[in-house]
Amino acid sequence: MTTAVAAPFRFFSLQVAATRRLGPSLVRVTFTGPDLRDFRSAGRDQSLSLFLPHPGQSEPVVPLELGDAWWQGWRELPEDVRAVMRSYTLRGLRTDAEGHTAGIDVDFVLHGVTGEGGASAGAGPASRWAARAGAGDRVLLLGPAVADNRAIRFRPPGDTDLVLLWADETALPAVAAVLETLPAGTRARVWLEVPHAGDVQDLVTGADAEITWFVRGARERGDPLALDTLRAAGLPPAERPYVWIAGEADCVKRLRRHFVAERGIDRDRVTFVGYWRRGLTEEQLRRRG
Repeated sequence: MTTAVAAPFRFFSLQVAATRRLGPSLVRVTFTGPDLRDFRSAGRDQSLSLFLPHPGQSEPVVPLELGDAWWQGWRELPEDVRAVMRSYTLRGLRTDAEGHTAGIDVDFVLHGVTGEGGASAGAGPASRWAARAGAGDRVLLLGPAVADNRAIRFRPPGDTDLVLLWADETALPAVAAVLETLPAGTRARVWLEVPHAGDVQDLVTGADAEITWFVRGARERGDPLALDTLRAAGLPPAERPYVWIAGEADCVKRLRRHFVAERGIDRDRVTFVGYWRRGLTEEQLRRRG
């Protein structure tokens, strides 16, 4: 079932086609379904909302029959009944011979998951779902039906002469997608923080990109590992840089302060997005908002 919601966004009923473990902390889930014929996206850091079922449910529970009132109806459902809602980035998109979307990829971070298909007591519902997802599992996606939409935040001004990117593992899929879209020869400097050495990926880009990886290991999350490196780094000369920072909210704030207050980059040329906040679930963040 598909229903329009606040165009250019709508619901898409999808099912899992395949999963692939990318490293200790990441799994890629490929979704397909007839509804995807109407899915459109210009890529980059395209944000999506996924609705996942609870264990024992055959599909996520979202009251689509309420039309535009679905959100209030969903919130009023018992917490152990209503679908688990999480925000993710579109990692990849494939089209058929007619140019319609045939499949999409979403990379999940496995917070608290140990081993293939296992989960520790600290794993959240989305991580548990992703670790155990199999072909045929059903989800709902709230995503774009118009390619250029407001859920794409990476928008460098046309005069940009240097792109600067920072992300932790939650925003790594967004950076990977962004790098694939940068025009050949674009100067870019990228800093990426991941929990394990096995999470480091070979990223594809035609840009003139220098990519630095930081492996957190057993170190507790706190100040971004890149901060001291950035303070000591001499960046390539640029008159009109553009900065994109995404990941844990407090780390994002510290890095934004560095680029604006310490580097003197115009705040209007800095995009910063808190994908998550330490110690809070997405439900708690939503209630705060």
